[in-house]
Amino acid sequence: MAKTVISQKLPPDIDPTKAPLAYGDRALPRLNRELNDKELITRQRALMTLCDYLHDPEHIAEALRVGVAESLKKLLSDKDPTVRHKTTEVLYVIATHNKGRDAFLDYGIIVPLSKLFDDSVDLARKNAHMAMEMMAEIPYGAAGVVEAQLVPKLVGKLRNELNEIKELILDTLHFCLRVETMHALVAGAMEVFTELLGHNQAIVRAKAARDIMDLSVPLDGKNKACEVKALPPLVGLLKDPDTYVRSMAAGAIATITITTQGKYLAREAGAIPQLVELVEDKNSEVRLNSLKALTT
Repeated sequence: MAKTVISQKLPPDIDPTKAPLAYGDRALPRLNRELNDKELITRQRALMTLCDYLHDPEHIAEALRVGVAESLKKLLSDKDPTVRHKTTEVLYVIATHNKGRDAFLDYGIIVPLSKLFDDSVDLARKNAHMAMEMMAEIPYGAAGVVEAQLVPKLVGKLRNELNEIKELILDTLHFCLRVETMHALVAGAMEVFTELLGHNQAIVRAKAARDIMDLSVPLDGKNKACEVKALPPLVGLLKDPDTYVRSMAAGAIATITITTQGKYLAREAGAIPQLVELVEDKNSEVRLNSLKALTT
């Protein structure tokens, strides 16, 4: 005779790691309450759900309206590493939206987020840098990062961070240097960028050369590039197999050689014959930057 067996397994459409969503307008207010719950598992499940739910841009504005930004700001200092990691992930998703970037400034999230640059969890650090880079992509966001005095900290992190995080830092600094360069010069950014020109990853070499170009726009930057001997390694990168590296190296040389001192140092490093060769490069940006360097 057949018997009924009651399964102890959850239905396949139920994920025990996520908080169940309330219906309609009640979803985000409930998630916000759960973000502030005393129970660790409740906070974790709410963050897991929020990560998925906020990928719809329409939900971000409503989340900010019900106070999610303030709740996330508090969770950045949570003792649990999973909570910190998922909080930074949610903040990155929010930072992809214009209203989300506004919230970073309105609720003062930039400084608390920057404290996770020192977190022991790699993913938390990476997500924090991803959110900061996204924030810096717009001018007022980059200004907010500069005003928070984070440029020296970002420069310092370039020496010891993981390679994929170094890329994010270089991107963040790229946008910040368009706003202000003095903090970076004082923090020794030119020296750090010059060291990274010898990195084993092409993308890091290219972004380091690009940031040298950004930092060399003011006269103080051009003089600093000459002082730290940035031109010889830049000239060496003109023969790099990577197109992006060659383009950024030529652009940096073009910026530095506006000064007489820069012209002499570039000539001594053997830049002229290599730049002439790059005028025939297949890539248009390489050709353009090479011509700029030759005609400055």
